[in-house]
Amino acid sequence: MALSSMTGFARSHGASGPYTFEWELKSVNAKGFDLRLRLPPGWDELEAFAKKRAGEVLSRGTVYANLNVKRANAVSTVRINEDVLASIVKVAGVLAGKIDAVAPSIDGLLGIKGVIEVVEPESDEAEDKAAKDAAAAAFEQALGHLVEMRRREGVTLGKILIQRMDEIERLAKKAEAAPGRKPEAIRARLAEQVAALLETSERFDPDRLNQEAILIATKADIREELDRIASHVAQAREMIGKGGPVGRRLDFLAQEFNREVNTCCSKSNDLELTQTGLEMKNVVEQFREQVQNLE
Repeated sequence: MALSSMTGFARSHGASGPYTFEWELKSVNAKGFDLRLRLPPGWDELEAFAKKRAGEVLSRGTVYANLNVKRANAVSTVRINEDVLASIVKVAGVLAGKIDAVAPSIDGLLGIKGVIEVVEPESDEAEDKAAKDAAAAAFEQALGHLVEMRRREGVTLGKILIQRMDEIERLAKKAEAAPGRKPEAIRARLAEQVAALLETSERFDPDRLNQEAILIATKADIREELDRIASHVAQAREMIGKGGPVGRRLDFLAQEFNREVNTCCSKSNDLELTQTGLEMKNVVEQFREQVQNLE
C-alpha cells in the first residue's frame, strides 16, 4: 500500500433527466475521520450512502463534501393566498373604524408573510430517484479522484520522509564518530578538570575525584541513545515502505526521536557533539511536521 496524505481536492459533474449536479470534495488534516456534508433540500437520503462509502476508503482527515443541484425548466410560480389576504383586509377594515390610520397599500399587503406563496414545480418521483442514483455514482467518482490525489501527495511525502531519515542517520553516525566521544578525549578532559580542582584546594581526595570522574563519564555516554535512534530509523523506513494509514504511528515515532535527541544534547559535554545534536533535533522537527499530513 502507498502512503496517503490527508489533504486533497476533487470535483465531479453529472446529469439525469432535468437535473444537473456537481460534487466538490475537500480534505484537510484531522486526528480522526469526519465527513461533513452540505446537501440541498430533498437530497438528504444521500448522506448515509456518502458517509458509508467515504468511511470505507478513508481512515483520517476531515472531508467537506458539497452537492450543488440545478433543475432545468424548473420555473417557480407565484400566487396570492386569497384566504390570508381576505382575513388581513377584514382586520384592516375593523381597525380603520376604531383608529385614525392610513389605509393599507397594495405593496404593504403583499409584503405580509403568507400573502404571497412561491410554488415549486411538481417533481416526478421516477426522475428524482434516477437523479439521486446518478448523484451517488458521481460521488463515487469524486471520492475516487480524492483518494488518488491523496495518494499522489502521499508518495511525495514518503520521499521527503526517507530523506529526513537519511539525514538523521548521517548525523547519528557523525555524533558517534565525534572526537569528543573517544575514551582518550574524555579521559584527558576529566584529568584536566581533576588537576584544576586539586590545585585550588588540598581538601579534595584524589581517589574520590577519580571515582566521580568515571561516574560522570559513564553518565555522559550516549551509546544507548544512538542505538535507539538507529532502531527508530529502521522502524520508520519499514513503515514508510509498507505504506497505508501509518500517520499516527510515525507521529509517535517522531516523539521518540525527539526524546532521544534531547537526551543526547543534555548529556553532551563536547561542543561539536552538541552542535550535531541540535542539527539532528531540527531534522526530527521537520520529520514530525511532515508526518502531521499523513493519513
